Amino acid sequence: MRRILSIAIACLPLLAASQTWSLDSCISYAVQNNLQVRQSHMSVVSAEQSVTDAKSRFLPNISANAGQSWNIGRGLTAQNTYANRNTSNFNWGASLNVPVFSGLSNTRQVQYAKANLRQLTEQYESAKDDITINVITSYLQVLYTKELYEVAEQQVSLSEYELTRQQALLDAGKIPEIDMLEAQAQLAGDKMNATQAYNDMIMARVDLIQLLQIDADARTFDTAPLSEDTRAIASPETVFDSALHNNHSLLAARLGVTASEKNIELAKSGYIPTLSFNAGLGSSYYRLSGVSNDKFSDQMRNNYSTYFGLSLNIPIFDGNSTRNSLKRAKIEKINAELQYDIAEQQLYRAIQQAYYQAEGAKSKLANSIVSEETARKAYDAMREKYDIGRATPSEYEQAKSRALRTTAERIQANYELILRTRILQFYLDGR
Repeated sequence: MRRILSIAIACLPLLAASQTWSLDSCISYAVQNNLQVRQSHMSVVSAEQSVTDAKSRFLPNISANAGQSWNIGRGLTAQNTYANRNTSNFNWGASLNVPVFSGLSNTRQVQYAKANLRQLTEQYESAKDDITINVITSYLQVLYTKELYEVAEQQVSLSEYELTRQQALLDAGKIPEIDMLEAQAQLAGDKMNATQAYNDMIMARVDLIQLLQIDADARTFDTAPLSEDTRAIASPETVFDSALHNNHSLLAARLGVTASEKNIELAKSGYIPTLSFNAGLGSSYYRLSGVSNDKFSDQMRNNYSTYFGLSLNIPIFDGNSTRNSLKRAKIEKINAELQYDIAEQQLYRAIQQAYYQAEGAKSKLANSIVSEETARKAYDAMREKYDIGRATPSEYEQAKSRALRTTAERIQANYELILRTRILQFYLDGR
């Protein structure tokens, strides 16, 4: 049963690869399985353990010890002379150390560990955001190249039809052979374009498959089309104001500043005295060869002792260790503040670029729709003229190529608009 379960788990990526993937399923799978995201999650787990370690510093230290030793040969006697005597000694003990006041070091260590945990948690969420945007970009690239390939295939079908038509006209003696050769050349060119479009589609699928880290055949891997996205384009200022509160990358940088402040307070703890309570107990047994020795139980009872006390440590000079730690902590805070400013600038730049790219794609899409419609009408008119012999093959191919180019431009502008709009919406909503 266990073997069957192992085989089933191993086959999960293969089963997943055989289905039609939606954008949401791609994002969900990538977030759960991407190695960089999983590595970021392990950093969070490690930080959680650091918080537990910091809290454990409040707990007392309890230890026990025992020892046995032998001395064989000459040794000093009670008469201050040396003699050949064999001795053995056994001792045991237990000790307790309770931190009464740690100079706020333990408290500040917990605060620093918690601040670091919050920062790493936001970095983990930021890693998921990054993979989400990468999946969206790659997914749309797959749809874009797929649609271009379908257009290229349609052009091949038209050229094949035209070649068949030209062959019939040539057989009837109504056109010269050069027209037939031009039709063959055009078909060969369209097939080459379709092959290139197919290769582009396959490579786009490969990129998405590698991003998902699944074992799939790019030739059979399929993606579901997206629904029409009619959301308005928000202004950069609106998106940025929202991102200030929900963008995980920026929140992580902000929490980095907080963690550095906690680290400064922790470094200052080295100047504060510490107080601890100590207690212990123990006993021993001593045996000397050649003389009468008390029994083990009697010596254990007679040698039994206990102790307790307080230990105060006042830092006077520690070789500038605390001062240097404090300087490093202050430098780290300045660096964290600079890192936050950089993250803020990069975020605003990304939002601003996405906004203007979306606006440009929107205008390009509107113009390309008109251009495509005009080029399509011109192609239809040219085809009618060509069918009745009032247009040359070159004029016909030019009209067809122009219609194809405008269709490709419309497709490109449409997916560019979808991509930039979704990126802006992602920054706006934080998801």
